[in-house]
Amino acid sequence: MDFNIRKFTSDAAAAFSRAVQFTGEKLGKAEKTELDAYFESLLQRADVTEDQTKNILNCIENYLQPNPTVRMEEFFYEKLDLKKEQRMNNAELLGVALTNAGNEFGPGTPYGSALLKVGTVQKNIGVAERDFISAAAVNVLTPLKRFIEGDMKTISKERKVLTNKRLDLDACKSRLKKAKSVQSQTAAEADMRVAQSEFDKQCEILKLLLEGVQAAHTNHLKCLRDFVEEQLAFYAQCHQYAADLQHALSGIVNTGDSSVPLYPALQDENLEKSKNLLDS
Repeated sequence: MDFNIRKFTSDAAAAFSRAVQFTGEKLGKAEKTELDAYFESLLQRADVTEDQTKNILNCIENYLQPNPTVRMEEFFYEKLDLKKEQRMNNAELLGVALTNAGNEFGPGTPYGSALLKVGTVQKNIGVAERDFISAAAVNVLTPLKRFIEGDMKTISKERKVLTNKRLDLDACKSRLKKAKSVQSQTAAEADMRVAQSEFDKQCEILKLLLEGVQAAHTNHLKCLRDFVEEQLAFYAQCHQYAADLQHALSGIVNTGDSSVPLYPALQDENLEKSKNLLDS
């Protein structure tokens, strides 16, 4: 119990000291330890990387699933670790509609046969699209999310620790400057040495993490290549489906008996009307 009280008191005193130092810096009444140019460049690169990666991640998600309602639904299912019922995409829905229409008109008619063929291909395109989205999610979205939610959160946490260590160090420097007696100067110097050591140690920890951002760039480059390859394979497959379908449809048009009317009763009625008009 006594330990908890002492720890609480110590933490409160440290927080108050940091607040005083921070306020003094903002008012221009206290000196601030500056990081070297290389360290600042690492911090800047990390910030830019985080911002741009979030933007890329968001845009890829929008590209793979343009419907914001569906995206939100998928987000909740993912967070709640629930199994989501698979829904048909637009190409598959189109395929079902065309297939149903083809069955209604009859597979033995040119139009019905064409509808069935196009419907089947649209379903195949829908499946290919689903496979593409699934592959992109695994090979692109997941690594980018892992970087944002893992590496960048760790860097952000360690940056806050470094800020606190820097405030502690500068507070010790301020106390040393204000020390009047030899005893207070000695105590302030000892505190400053400890604070300097902790600050330097935290700088090294954060520096290693920041230098790892370059490795993340390499990993993200691989993700980008994977995305392009998956996209190329998807479009190539769709192109092949469309080319084969075009060839199949041309065969239907060439072999279809255009002399057989789809609605013979209507055609006879129209012919009768035309004859009456000519006779009059």
